[in-house]
Amino acid sequence: MKKKLLVTLGPSSMKPEVIGQLDSHDIYVYRINMSHTAIDVLEGQLDLIQSSTDVPVCIDSEGAQMRSGSSADGVVEYAKGALVRIPFELCVSDPETLCLTPVGIARQFNPGDVLKVDFNMAQFKVVEQKADHCLVEVVHSGAVGNNKAADINRPVELDPITDKDRLAVALGRRMGIRHFALSFANTGEGVRQMRELAGPEATIISKIESREALANLREIAQATDEMLIDRGDLSRSVPLDKIPFLQRRVVSMARIWERPVYVATNLLESMLSRAEPTRAEVNDIVSTILMGGSGLVLAAETAVGDYPVEAAAMTRALMNHCDKWTNNTTLDEILEM
Repeated sequence: MKKKLLVTLGPSSMKPEVIGQLDSHDIYVYRINMSHTAIDVLEGQLDLIQSSTDVPVCIDSEGAQMRSGSSADGVVEYAKGALVRIPFELCVSDPETLCLTPVGIARQFNPGDVLKVDFNMAQFKVVEQKADHCLVEVVHSGAVGNNKAADINRPVELDPITDKDRLAVALGRRMGIRHFALSFANTGEGVRQMRELAGPEATIISKIESREALANLREIAQATDEMLIDRGDLSRSVPLDKIPFLQRRVVSMARIWERPVYVATNLLESMLSRAEPTRAEVNDIVSTILMGGSGLVLAAETAVGDYPVEAAAMTRALMNHCDKWTNNTTLDEILEM
């Protein structure tokens, strides 16, 4: 079966001429990441894509996740040892204030909890709960940008579908979108909620990117149409050295349950700024496909990278080589692929 290529559109590729070039590489869906897309620009983006191609669009939800809020300068430096407020209401981040979304999530924090922001770029320890804010101490200094992923060292309650997601899905349905991805699909119930919003005709892609998702993998698979392993966000939840083995196990289980399974994150990271990938990256892509992956997802490579078309071309070429490969393929046949 031909492997599928999912391509994320963003500032580098949200252009008719680039979409036209990407089309020649047999794209399964074009992905819009709602974690980095304002709801008030979504309709315009859908119009642009639908007027440029017949390839379907997938709206990828924000889902059950914490992120940093906005700051006046786009990034805030937090100094080790500083005491910082996390308000329970909408705010602007500064060296003495850390804003988080969903607004008010810090009400669930307890003294002693450890908060990491932007893949451990900065780390905070909860000191005290106040009437209108949570007080934390900076234990690992660092710079925090706008809208960066945040994690705490224990489960907190987060809605599987945000208010923004609901607006995005409703708009998408009105505009004929039939593919929707649920970020942080932690339970089968969350997948069922997305299907209820998206409609019975929709294709739901459930993203596996947390320990909770791993614990509930069977029920998620039963509720969804397709699965996606997001290695980046999953590595915020489990040690990095476990990711290759978790990827293999989830791919194997998805195949047993007859669910297509895609793999995302850092496939061609070097192509953000280079025209060619590294040898390790091309090996990663081939290994992922040969272990049974149904397809691959290009994210930053095509959304913000300097070489979106080249990244898609390389990925498709490697997929096509995998289609021809067998254990009996000769050296000459490999060179002629």
